[in-house]
Amino acid sequence: MRRGSAFKLILAALCGCLMLLAVFVATRDTTGQGTARFVGAYEWRAPGGAEVPDWFGGFSALDVTGQGTAMMVLTDKAQLAKATITRETGAAITGITVSDVQPLLSSRGVPLTGRIRDSEGLARGRNGDIYVSFEGVTRVARYEQPDTFAHVLPRPPAFVRIVGNKSLEALAIDHNGHLYTLPERAPDESGDIPVFKWNGGAWQTPFSLPTRGRFLPVAADIGPDGMFYLLERDFSVLGFRSRLRRWSIASGQPQDETLLLQTGPGIHDNLEGLSVWRDRQGALRATMISDDNFNRLQRTEIVEYALPD
Repeated sequence: MRRGSAFKLILAALCGCLMLLAVFVATRDTTGQGTARFVGAYEWRAPGGAEVPDWFGGFSALDVTGQGTAMMVLTDKAQLAKATITRETGAAITGITVSDVQPLLSSRGVPLTGRIRDSEGLARGRNGDIYVSFEGVTRVARYEQPDTFAHVLPRPPAFVRIVGNKSLEALAIDHNGHLYTLPERAPDESGDIPVFKWNGGAWQTPFSLPTRGRFLPVAADIGPDGMFYLLERDFSVLGFRSRLRRWSIASGQPQDETLLLQTGPGIHDNLEGLSVWRDRQGALRATMISDDNFNRLQRTEIVEYALPD
């Protein structure tokens, strides 16, 4: 046997062992550390059976409304879909029905293509406006409706300097209509995560969030409690790890950092979207969606945890 062939066999065997170990770890631990309580995980399969629509997959963000009965989801190929969520009585998801899918348009009214369509973050204002953050060309755009022209917000010098696959992964909106966005891999001079805030007229950098270990930010939300929530991920040969932290930003600066969730590798897929909402009983819930990277070895998973107030 040639040395190269032997090496390939050893490598394949090692990868197989690591995959089995990841499955073992996942079956031993379904919640991880923190104060969040696991509610359920739903594997969302493409509508239409074997014929997978071109738009389905690569989900990078979501927004859950109607006390958990409706959602809007965003793909990283600039597709926006609306769906109805079916649940057990006050609990886990049992079905999802898509009602509408729209490609996001440019400021000239044509569907986004190429590097400018890498849409990552999603936030909805009280008046129904939709905001989307993008990688590729770093920017945030406003849409009055899913099928309307983009209104691109001014791009500060800091956005221009952030290039490549490390840009504006997360987007959130507060009760005053102010936007918050942050990059995946562009730390500030202290090595922390800079948070950019749009106050309606200009971008500011009011604060940064501390990094902890190897986790990178992928989604954010301002919950109905006014708290700032940050979803982060890490990846190794054993699979993805997920972490959820939150802060009070009532004073204008992040305070009272709380670890809500930190999973072991392989517990969930590549969780990349986050929405925090209240159920019919008034309890806080975090819904997260995974990005399958349009890879058959991955899955679109919608995961939910109950959160403490």
